[in-house]
Amino acid sequence: MNMADQHKIPQATAKRLPLYYRFLNNLHIQGKSRVSSKELSDAVKVDSATIRRDFSYFGALGKKGYGYNVEYLLGFFRKTLDQDELTNIALIGVGNLGTAFLHYNFTKNNNTKIQMAFDADPNKIGGSIDDVPIYSIDELEDKLKDVQVAILTVPVSVAQSIADRLVNCGVTGILNFTPARITVPDGIRVHHIDLAVELQSLVYFMKHYPLETLEE
Repeated sequence: MNMADQHKIPQATAKRLPLYYRFLNNLHIQGKSRVSSKELSDAVKVDSATIRRDFSYFGALGKKGYGYNVEYLLGFFRKTLDQDELTNIALIGVGNLGTAFLHYNFTKNNNTKIQMAFDADPNKIGGSIDDVPIYSIDELEDKLKDVQVAILTVPVSVAQSIADRLVNCGVTGILNFTPARITVPDGIRVHHIDLAVELQSLVYFMKHYPLETLEE
């Protein structure tokens, strides 16, 4: 299924696909050959009905009473998520969070890898972290080639100006970890992840919407 075919899939379903893929990959590593929707539900914390509905958008992926073939599903979602095609990523801002990303570098994913990083600190420029070279932010336009995705971990004061430069360099997807709500042209995808907001939301829900204890 190519991207043109996927426009009919709800965005909520699309967001869950990497979650399904990760769990299926773990099952495959463990040597499991079959998995039921209930097992999937318990693992990824998505109800069985939602999983069956998600899978129904892709046709008949399982059989009633048999469950799902792990190897088949894994191969199917690998192609759906383009896991065989490497996506090059640039990291902008090598502070504490950016450094953590470079050390991690999505080692459990087959199709995403940070290839280069940029920073304004002279003490970091010219160095590398886990074999990822760190360039001057002034070299952004010269070095940023064949990169469609950027992770933004810069001070909020420069987030918009850096985002503008990334768009001009041909970047079409930005994972924004700054509090700034950056503005981009139509056709550019931005996902905002504000860790402070997420933490505040978690604490609020803990206080005001306590989870009910499940009865045995």
